[in-house]
Amino acid sequence: MVEVPYWFLLMALGGFGLLFGSFANVIIWRFPRGESLAFPGSHCPACSAPINWYDNVPVVSWLLLRGRCRACKEAIPFRYPAVELLSGILWIVAGIRFGLTGQTFFAVLLFYMLLVLTFIDIDHKRLPNGIVALLGVAGLVGIGASSLSGVNLLPLVALSAGSSPLASAALGVLLGGGLSLAISVAYGALRGSVGLGMGDVKLLAVLGLFLGPYVLMTFMIGSMIGAVYGLTTSHRAAEGISQRIPFGPFLASGAVITALFGPAAWAAYARLVGLS
Repeated sequence: MVEVPYWFLLMALGGFGLLFGSFANVIIWRFPRGESLAFPGSHCPACSAPINWYDNVPVVSWLLLRGRCRACKEAIPFRYPAVELLSGILWIVAGIRFGLTGQTFFAVLLFYMLLVLTFIDIDHKRLPNGIVALLGVAGLVGIGASSLSGVNLLPLVALSAGSSPLASAALGVLLGGGLSLAISVAYGALRGSVGLGMGDVKLLAVLGLFLGPYVLMTFMIGSMIGAVYGLTTSHRAAEGISQRIPFGPFLASGAVITALFGPAAWAAYARLVGLS
């Protein structure tokens, strides 16, 4: 059996994360607009000039070009290299947390698709069903593989070594989707407006496949982050500026934090309140 050096694993994950981060930018821009992800090739959104491969190296090309298109000199938003860097960082973090295991593979899938969903939700205030469904399929594949192999391949779907991945995932889906749907319906009945969109409900249900019952922690963390963000931007409402805050990015942040630190955070809380 060939042993892969730890540093090599992290370097490889970071490199692939950067490359796939470049493709994430393509998905974020094209998918909501119904455009092909393959054709035409990479091009400048301002002048439509094709982007050569040497101008398409993640992060590096943006720095060398000083953030401008080589052809028309139009500014290239900083968000492009930011998404690439975030993708690379998330892949490395998954490797640090789960090592050379199947959990790293599925954690990378989860983090990557949450990154894509985050920026689409920021831009368009919606979570495309197609991408959420694809994430769900990946979760189901992980559940099936975990059940057949007897090895948990998803980040947190099994609560313990003896628990069933399928049962934990089913409970996660019920808790994530059911609780959020109940909150959405109750909020709508009381306030007469939509508080939690169906896209968020579907995403929480899918996250239950990966995180099991820990999906409740995801919802709590996402809600807290969202509340802090709402407080910091409350002056806009006071000034009469209407704003609709997408909840997807907060759920995505909560899911990543939960996948990485969920069990440790719960153990610390249980000790604090005397449950263990």
